[in-house]
Amino acid sequence: MSAEFGGRSGRQGKLSQWLRGRRPKQAAGDGGREALLLAAAEAGLPLAPAAHPAGYRCSCDRVGCPTPARHPVSFAWQTQSTTDHAQIERWARHQPQANFVTATGMVHDVLDVPLDAGREALDRLLEAGVEVGPVAESDDGRLLFFTLTRGTPEDEDEWWPCELDCHPETMDEHPGLRWHCRGSYVLVPPARLPGDDDPSVRWVRGPEHPLPDPLSLLEYLTDACARYADVRPDPTGAAWPLRH
Repeated sequence: MSAEFGGRSGRQGKLSQWLRGRRPKQAAGDGGREALLLAAAEAGLPLAPAAHPAGYRCSCDRVGCPTPARHPVSFAWQTQSTTDHAQIERWARHQPQANFVTATGMVHDVLDVPLDAGREALDRLLEAGVEVGPVAESDDGRLLFFTLTRGTPEDEDEWWPCELDCHPETMDEHPGLRWHCRGSYVLVPPARLPGDDDPSVRWVRGPEHPLPDPLSLLEYLTDACARYADVRPDPTGAAWPLRH
């Protein structure tokens, strides 16, 4: 990949290693976890506590939780979300196992794509010299591109509410590009999913990178997703078409 993934020296280099997930065990510890969360808040990403794994289940009380360890713990997560360091420190210390979500559509949006398509698009973006902001990778096969939010346009017709934006749990039904904006959220690194001891959601490019305009990434992401849309892996290792 690009030299963007190369090492750096000094304090910034150590933080970048955490942010890229190169030291997952240290980052998962109290100090590293808190530092990563505060770095996200410093970048303007509003955070709120989320559920965490309880073995292979979710820490919430819901029987058969459809999104284990992936959802906020409070129904008021949108108003609860904050960048206040003192509040985030209190949450992190009082809930040492909790994941955190970041509410989209306030400061930032997230373009959420399949992992292989996202990696291809990221390479192309960096090679083309396009400004790319923070990027997170999830072990459930997604790459998350953090961008500036589209906000609330003066002309409401320019903003499109849809199921993909409003219900993050619909990912299985919509495996292509998903645009998290107003009313949605994503897990923020470091986060664990059921069955994993080390962080399952980690930074590839950390929140020290400025948030770009989403439209500058969109063409690259949609092109890459289109190339991967007709093929998905077979359990035997072969590839087979989605459409016939």
